[in-house]
Amino acid sequence: MALPLLLTTITMTLIANSSNSSRHRPGLVAFAVKRHRNTLSAGFTMIELAMVVLIAAVISAMAIPIVSAGINQYRLRSAVANATWAIQSTRFQALEESYPFQVTIAGNGSGQNPTYQIASEPPGNVSYGNIGTAIPLSAETVTISEPTVIQFKPNGTVTVTQNGAAATSFQIVYLGYSNTVTVSNYGNVSVTSP
Repeated sequence: MALPLLLTTITMTLIANSSNSSRHRPGLVAFAVKRHRNTLSAGFTMIELAMVVLIAAVISAMAIPIVSAGINQYRLRSAVANATWAIQSTRFQALEESYPFQVTIAGNGSGQNPTYQIASEPPGNVSYGNIGTAIPLSAETVTISEPTVIQFKPNGTVTVTQNGAAATSFQIVYLGYSNTVTVSNYGNVSVTSP
């Protein structure tokens, strides 16, 4: 019990002797501490707020091109995925049904807004007939290099033509980004980007 009383006495003595001015005006130290606390909780200055806004603007300005490029590449990959799906599903139909199928991927006169159209040549027919309607590759304005017709025979062979000439690949372009879709003689599809 004597130790806490001793510590209390020493603490009181130190506080009393800490400052000459506090002996004459004991509330001065408490007032200074209280006043200092009020200035800290008053808020932010306009300079501090302006700096935060400036930093946020700089970070946003740097992030916008990166996000925009990522979105554009995603849209291109989406169109390419639709084209490769059309090719692979048409090949599968030709193998499953045991008669020729073809998929035509073409855009307007300048190659923009390409669609794919699946057609088949069932036994007894002398030409390909469309199955359903043409389906857009993308909701965005992508461009295809050349109108491409890919024919699948029931034995697994594939013929790719562009404007009547033999070909193996075509290119899909969106806002400066491009991918090349290559179809092998047996229907294997590969995608490369330059």
